[in-house]
Amino acid sequence: MAKSFKHQLSISLPFTFLFFFTTLSFTENEELGNLLRFKTSINDPKNSLSGWSNTSSSSPTHHCNWTGITCTRAPSLYVSSINLQSLNLSGEISDSICNLPYLTHLDLSQNFFNQPIPLHLSRCLTLETLNLSTNLIWGPIPDQISEFSSLQVLDLSSNHVEGKIPEDLGLLFNLQVLNLGSNLLTGSVPSSVGKLSDLVVLDLSENRYLVSEIPSFIGKLDKLEELLLHRSGFHGEIPTSFVGLTSLRILDLCLNNLTGEVTRSIVASLKNLVSLDVSQNKLSGSFPSGVCSGKKLINLSLHSNSFDGLLPNSIGECLSLERFQVQNNGFSGGFPVGLWSLPKIKIVRADNNRFTGHVPDSVSLASALEQVEIDNNSFSGEIPHGLGLIKNLYKFSASENEFGGELPPNFFDSPVLSIVNISHNKFLGKIPELKSCKKLVSLSLAGNAFTGEIPPSLADLHVLTYLDLSDNKLTGLIPQDLQNLNFALFNVSFNRLSGAVPHSLVTGLPASFLQGNPGLCGPGLANSCSSDQSSFHKTGVKALLLLLICLALALATSLVMSYRYYRKKLQFKSGWQSEFYYPLRLTEHELMKMMNESSPSGSEVYVLSLSSGELIAVKKLVNSRNISSKALKAEVRTIAKIRHKNTTRILGFCFTDELIFLIYEYTQNGSLRDMLSSPGDQLQWSVRLKIALGVAQALAYISKDYVPHLLHRNLKSTNILLDKDFEPKLSDFALDQIVGETAFQSVIHASCYTAPENNYSKKATEEMDVYSFGVVLLELVTGQRAEKAEEGTSGESLDIVKHVRRKINLTNGAAQVLDQKILSNTCQADMLKTLDIALDCTAVVAEKRPSLLQVIKALEGISSSVSTSTEKLPVSA
Repeated sequence: MAKSFKHQLSISLPFTFLFFFTTLSFTENEELGNLLRFKTSINDPKNSLSGWSNTSSSSPTHHCNWTGITCTRAPSLYVSSINLQSLNLSGEISDSICNLPYLTHLDLSQNFFNQPIPLHLSRCLTLETLNLSTNLIWGPIPDQISEFSSLQVLDLSSNHVEGKIPEDLGLLFNLQVLNLGSNLLTGSVPSSVGKLSDLVVLDLSENRYLVSEIPSFIGKLDKLEELLLHRSGFHGEIPTSFVGLTSLRILDLCLNNLTGEVTRSIVASLKNLVSLDVSQNKLSGSFPSGVCSGKKLINLSLHSNSFDGLLPNSIGECLSLERFQVQNNGFSGGFPVGLWSLPKIKIVRADNNRFTGHVPDSVSLASALEQVEIDNNSFSGEIPHGLGLIKNLYKFSASENEFGGELPPNFFDSPVLSIVNISHNKFLGKIPELKSCKKLVSLSLAGNAFTGEIPPSLADLHVLTYLDLSDNKLTGLIPQDLQNLNFALFNVSFNRLSGAVPHSLVTGLPASFLQGNPGLCGPGLANSCSSDQSSFHKTGVKALLLLLICLALALATSLVMSYRYYRKKLQFKSGWQSEFYYPLRLTEHELMKMMNESSPSGSEVYVLSLSSGELIAVKKLVNSRNISSKALKAEVRTIAKIRHKNTTRILGFCFTDELIFLIYEYTQNGSLRDMLSSPGDQLQWSVRLKIALGVAQALAYISKDYVPHLLHRNLKSTNILLDKDFEPKLSDFALDQIVGETAFQSVIHASCYTAPENNYSKKATEEMDVYSFGVVLLELVTGQRAEKAEEGTSGESLDIVKHVRRKINLTNGAAQVLDQKILSNTCQADMLKTLDIALDCTAVVAEKRPSLLQVIKALEGISSSVSTSTEKLPVSA
């Protein structure tokens, strides 16, 4: 019997193994086939999946080595994970991968998939992680979302998902991470979310149409570690139920419309808190103590609210604190002195409050300190010696306080120090020598009582761009070597300086930045230097010749006037008048010579080379306002006073009754349009992003910070000029203030830069400028001109807004939207984010466009992630 059993076993065992291996082989072949079917539904422009092939291999599991594929032994090798992040993929997401029986992880993030949420993936019964973030996924979240029953991680962030969050989302009981941030969700958070008891991360941030109060049931999610609700439409008070979030590590509620107070019970219960950000809301009252009870807090941001009263001294016990930001509130009383000596503190921002107190010498213990901004408070005492011992400090800004005494000799010793602003205090004594801070870019000591001479060592700081020493008691000469620096601002007005002003500082700066120093002399100033007599004589002769030319023009015969009328239709009714804000060697003869030359490409902007060798840009405008010369000069002066690194300087203007010539500084690299249209355009992404951010900051400056507030109203890529370093310079702003509304409307022609509401609204708004900026952003992202001939039409133009929106709404079209000349894996995600900003800016409904400040913050966030170390600037023309 035993022999018979052995005999049967010897026969059946080989068949059993044969069956097993046949089944195994069939399963692996089936996996390979499903992966290849999945590949065929995808567009792969960079051939990232070229290795996905059914080429024969000696190993039956060779597909486990394919790009993005991870296999697990269960019991043999099976595909468990597909990660195809950032491969420029588009097309359809096929459900063939749901035939992979052990697939638990699917990551298709940071690609160009352009379709609704693929509900057919719910057939992937073993799927635990689904990441479709940063694509072009659109449409609502379907009610059938609950069919993804095994999901633990669902990430749909940074897409175009819209509509309400469905109640059935609460049926995903295994969910631990729910990320719906940066979408277009509306309505309120459904109560079923409160049933997701295993939730660790909840991100509903950057959904500005998600307008509701923060639901109290979120407080029941006691396993929650990250709650991100920032930059959305939440309003009302912070729910008291938050006391139940005892596991919470990160709480971000900034940029909402929250009101009320932050209660002590909430703060005291969050013992594991690492980051608390409630900035830019409408919160009020005193901030309670106990926030450091867990000793883990790294980031505390309370800025831009209406907090008042005293800050608890216990904040100085937060030994892990790195970022402390309470600016733009109403805090008063003593500043928590313990903060100054925290070992890990990097950022202290407390500007625009009513704090008192001093900076102790123990600040030297804060060896990680990088940034201090305490402007506009009531701090007093002296700057301690210990501050100069901090080697990581790159910004110290303490203007508008009551600091006094002399600066310690080592104050500028930090080797990375870049920005110092201690203006409008009570400092006295000499300015210390600046030898160690070779990276200093901006130094403002204005409005103090400094004495002695300007330190010659300033000339050794080769990156110094902004220097304001005005309203002090400085004496002596302006160091000659300072003229070798490339200043955007150099202000020494209202001191006791004397002697000759270095030549380039006279010719390149407004006279107002030198006034209040009766002893200064030089070309163009009230006093001429004795050594400059011959130069002054020549200048006087030229001035006399200029006067004679003006008289000659005013008294020209009617024959000459008629000839000029028929030649250029100028019809001068009166003589020339001019006003220069910089010493320009310019005559009307040179202007007339330029007028008689044909303007390139029909442009009204001329580049003029003066007899001195200087280059200037001159813009011709029609003077149809018929206002007095006094009023016209006042309007131009208002605009000429604008000082921002990203605006072109107006050097002066000449005018008659018929024409106005605005004279601008010359920019070496022409306009942004010229650069993007050039066949050899090599503007890398980091440079384009710098241009976008600079233009946005300039727009915000003239509309928010400059008084009177101005709108651009004619923003386009031809009005964005680029200097030798490709720094953008905004031009042609507020021309309506100079030529009047009627003439202005004749200058600007309706184009794709013009917001839709401009056709029916007579009131100019910031939203119109935002729309124009969005069009410029699209040009930067796509590398295409704003208007071009539409294919298949006879000369009809298609504007870039319609072109881009049409492409991203077409299947497989999104991959071609970005500028392929510069597209790379390193910048693709940032270009996509910028594309989203551009599309928001060009929304048809003006109310849905972001503000300029929101645009700047978003671009700064993108810019902070871009490394320019490997990208080269194009060669200047």
